[in-house]
Amino acid sequence: MRVLILGGGVVGITTAYQLQKDGHQVTVLERAPQVAEGASWANAGMIAPGHSFVWSSPAAPKILLKSLFQKDQALRFKLSADPHLYSWSLRFLRECTAARARRNTLLKHRLAVHSQSVLQAVVREEAIQYDRTSAGILYFHRSRQALDKGVANMCLLEADGQEIRIVDAQEIVDREPALTSSRGGIAGGILCPTDETGDAAKFTRALAAIVETRGGKILTDTRIVGIERRNDAITRVVTDKGEVLADTYVLCLGAESPILARKIGLGLPIYPIKGYSLTIPIVDQALAPKLPVIDEHNLVAITPMGDRIRVTATAEFAGYDLSHKPSDFAFMKRVTQNLFPRGIAYDRAEMRACLRPMTPDNLPILGRRNIKNLWLNTGHGHIGWTMAHGSARIVADLIAGRAAPIALDGILPTQARFAEPSAAKA
Repeated sequence: MRVLILGGGVVGITTAYQLQKDGHQVTVLERAPQVAEGASWANAGMIAPGHSFVWSSPAAPKILLKSLFQKDQALRFKLSADPHLYSWSLRFLRECTAARARRNTLLKHRLAVHSQSVLQAVVREEAIQYDRTSAGILYFHRSRQALDKGVANMCLLEADGQEIRIVDAQEIVDREPALTSSRGGIAGGILCPTDETGDAAKFTRALAAIVETRGGKILTDTRIVGIERRNDAITRVVTDKGEVLADTYVLCLGAESPILARKIGLGLPIYPIKGYSLTIPIVDQALAPKLPVIDEHNLVAITPMGDRIRVTATAEFAGYDLSHKPSDFAFMKRVTQNLFPRGIAYDRAEMRACLRPMTPDNLPILGRRNIKNLWLNTGHGHIGWTMAHGSARIVADLIAGRAAPIALDGILPTQARFAEPSAAKA
């Protein structure tokens, strides 16, 4: 078939690749001058099934409430006149029970593990270079109490097959000597040896080049201005450069997905959550970190990427506002500089903000709703790089009528996921 993929981030390009492997003629529409310019560029770069815990947990409501008064919270809620924020927030709060958080975390973990296996297969087949590291990710804690709690929480993923190793402060420093000066402030941590990292934008652009080499079309600098629906089918997509027709359409627009979907009478429970990131040059590899780490106390992720590091932190409920100022990055920069004081050119840090497409249950939306030739592959939230590859393969399988390799309960766009809180069972 002729398949039109709406969106050229990591989700859209991996979808194009998997559909092309199935023999379809693929075209990708991307409004930016090149693919992977948004959330696919400004993420932590972690392929982290070991970090599959959902944000919609019993602790989240208190954190969001505190953020109205204390600005140093990892999750920040910004009051807005946008009614979509409050309807989405009610759905989010409904997911913050212990039972729902456990269920959603396990679903998310299983998709993440499957997705990592798909990524590894693609890398073996295509030999893509993207600053990959595969020595695991270290999640460290600053107090014994926090470490014990973290280990207890990780038991949920361990029971689901996640490999973990508890490490003390000395082993952390042995594995990452750049943390030597910070040893006194680290109680211990959890190493997930099968987690890995890599530059999502570099991977996505290399994969897009492969798709083009094999006959696919990547139409960048092309803005979608309209989409037409007749009865239960999409008839065309209109761009600022003309109309594009296809047999099948796949929506991979991330945080922009609900805006386009509303034009055809489809409401998607997705809201943008602003994330902040720093990309900082390494000036001395001997002193710089080699192992990706997450400071669980401050919720700051630090990932080595070749000749630079990527630092991410903070999630803000701020609508579609991408503006930022240096003070927004001061805390994450200070934490990173205290951990790794040497070898990094902190005065040359590049600041970015991106919009993460979050669903209330933190699970992506994969499959078809009530439009026969429109498939959904969106809502991947804060670990889209982790879940993109498996999601793309699942959507390709669904389009082909094949059985999915994992159970899709909770991931398909069912009526229960789309129901308003007042109409749904708690």
